[in-house]
Order: sequence, then C-alpha cells, then structure tokens
Amino acid sequence: MPESEQIRVLIVDDQALVREGLSLIAGSDPQIEVVGRAEDGRAGVEAALRLRPDIVLMDVRMPRMDGIEATARILAGEAEAQAIRVIALTTYDSEDFAVRMLEAGASGFLLKDAPGEELVRAIHTVHAGNAIIDPSMTRTLLGRFTSGVPREASAEAAERDAQRERMLTRLTARERDVLEHLVLGESNATIAAELFLAEVTVKSHVGRILEKFDLPDRVHVVIWAFESGFRS
Repeated sequence: MPESEQIRVLIVDDQALVREGLSLIAGSDPQIEVVGRAEDGRAGVEAALRLRPDIVLMDVRMPRMDGIEATARILAGEAEAQAIRVIALTTYDSEDFAVRMLEAGASGFLLKDAPGEELVRAIHTVHAGNAIIDPSMTRTLLGRFTSGVPREASAEAAERDAQRERMLTRLTARERDVLEHLVLGESNATIAAELFLAEVTVKSHVGRILEKFDLPDRVHVVIWAFESGFRS
C-alpha cells in the first residue's frame, strides 16, 4: 500500500467511551483516518453508505439494529458498498454472534480488549484483502460448541457428520494436521513453528485446504468447523 494512501475507517459502537477509545487507537497510525462514528447499527448503515469507508469496526450487540443486520445491509448494497470490509468487535460471551457476523460477510473478528497494536494490525490486514480471526476467541467458540450438551441423534445430524467426514477424506495427512491448527485461528507462522514446517509450506497447505473445501478464506474454515462440529 503506498505510504500516501489512507485507510478510511468508520467506527460503530453504542458506547461513547468505546467509540472514543477506538478512534484514538486507530487514529494513532498515520495511515489510518477515522472518517466517522455511529452509535448503533442503523446509523452505522447510513454512515457507511454515505461515507464509503474502507473498513468498518462493527460492534455486534447494539440497540435499534445489531451489528449482524447492519453488516449484511452494508455488504448487500451496490458495488461501492460491497468494497467495504467489516471487522466485528466481540466479547468472550458472544461466540454465536461472532459466527453470525462472519456469515453476514464480516472479514473477521477481534476481541474488544485486544491490545491497540492488534487493532491497528487487523485494520491493515483486512484492508490488504486478508481475513483476521482472534485465536483466543476461536478457541473459546469451538470449545464451547464441542463441549456442550451432546447433539441429538437425528438424520440431519448424521448427514452433517457424514458430510464432514467426506470433506476430511479430501485432505492429505499433513493437510489434516494444518487444518487442526487452522481452525484455532493460528497464523501461518505459528502453525509452521508447531509443525516444524517452513511458513511457505504451511501457506501452500492452507491454499489447498481452501481449494478442496471450496472456501474463500481461513475465516470461513472457522465457520465450517463451528457448523460441522469438527473437533481439532
């Protein structure tokens, strides 16, 4: 990204102090410009369509219209609006909401109490066309899903399990190893260190997993794991 190119950011959160804090953190980077703030999802949609920011930092739980509906409305708009990318801001007790945000089209999620440098890095990462997922949030999400009440035995559940196993048979043993780390939100560098592989090799494995599963990015691998009941 050229040094002169500014990343235009809109902040949507129902808490004034949070909006102010996010503005200060994001605005501390000379390449990030906070172009607007909105206090709920409805105002966020209006601001996004009017201001056309590059990135929207979107709270999940808000009055009048939550972040899920707001994200879906923004990204369902005309071509200019579809170029907007959304980062969901979540808390530890909103795993289901985080997944629904991803399904609505968000490019990833970040915990609200993440360090400021992680927020700035996430903005740059998503603006570059990549997706971001908070590893600790992903572990909590998958752990709560797989350790909860046993799923009811049904034809639908059995078909879901069978579909998952059919997809897994498409992977090589090493791709399966990478997948087990990928669904936890780990970076390529972390996976490479844990599996004693070169980072470029991990990147290649991730690419093949996405291709075989017909998924657009690593965030959707997390969605797949959540919905299919995959246990790493």
